[in-house]
Amino acid sequence: MAVKPSSPIVVENPWERLNAFTDARIGLGRAGVSLPTNKLLAFQLAHAQAQDAVHTPLDVDALASELTEALEVSEAPIRLHSHAQDRAMYLQRPDYGRRLNNETREQLQQAAASQQRYDLAVVIVDGLSALAVQQNSAPFLSALYQLLDKDGADWQLAPLTIVEQGRVAIGDEVGALLNADAVLVMIGERPGLSSPDSLGLYMTWAPEPGLKDDRRNCISNVRPAGLQVEEAARRFFLLLKEARQLKVSGVKLKDRSEDDVLEGDASSGSTRNFLVAD
Repeated sequence: MAVKPSSPIVVENPWERLNAFTDARIGLGRAGVSLPTNKLLAFQLAHAQAQDAVHTPLDVDALASELTEALEVSEAPIRLHSHAQDRAMYLQRPDYGRRLNNETREQLQQAAASQQRYDLAVVIVDGLSALAVQQNSAPFLSALYQLLDKDGADWQLAPLTIVEQGRVAIGDEVGALLNADAVLVMIGERPGLSSPDSLGLYMTWAPEPGLKDDRRNCISNVRPAGLQVEEAARRFFLLLKEARQLKVSGVKLKDRSEDDVLEGDASSGSTRNFLVAD
C-alpha cells in the first residue's frame, strides 16, 4: 500500500511573488495558524532595527568630518542643540525639540553677526532616526551642491548646521537667525518596519519661529531602497527655484518635478492635465 507524502509544514502564499516589488509584508504564508518562523524572525529584526534607529545617538563628529570632506568646505558644520537635554526628554516633550536651547542660540547669533543674507540654510537634524541622517546626508548634499554649482544663478549658502534632539520646526528658528530666505531641514523620519533609514526633506520660504506645517514642502523616503538621492536633489532643487521666484512655499507651492508625466507632452507647450482633458 502506497504511503501518501505528508503535507508541507509551511503553506506558501501565492501573493509572495509581489515581494519582488515592495518591502511591504505581503504573502507571508503560514505554518498551521501561525507565521513561518523565518517570517516571524524577520519581523522581530525589523522591529529591533526601528527601535535602534530611534534611540541610537547621532555621531556628530563623524558626520561633520564626512560632510566637510564630501562637500569640500573649509569650515566644519555648526553644532547646535534643542531644549531637549536627552533622548527621553525629546520623546516626551516634542515642543522642546522645536526650539534651540539658550547656549546654542547665542552661538548661532554670533555666527550670523554680519547680518549677511543667504539664499538657503541647510539644517541637518537627527529627528527620529539618526541612522537615516548618518547614512544619507552626505550623498544627498553632494548631489544638491552639484546642481547648485551648475545653475546659472548665484546661490549664497549659509553655514551648515547640525542639530541634536531636534524636530522639523527647529529649522525655522535656525533659518531666521542665519538671515536665510529659505531653509532646508534634513531630518530622520519616524522609522517603519521596513524603513529605519528614511530621510525627510522639509523646505520653508521666509522661515521664522512659530510657522505651521502648511508653510513647508516635504520630500520623504530618501534612502537607497526608496527615493534615490539624485532624484531627491533634483526635486528639491526645482522646488527651491520655484520658491525663490514666487517667494512662497508649502500649500501655495506646487511640486512640478513630474509635470512632464502628469500634463502630457512638455515639448508641445501644453500644460493641460490629462485628468480633465477633453
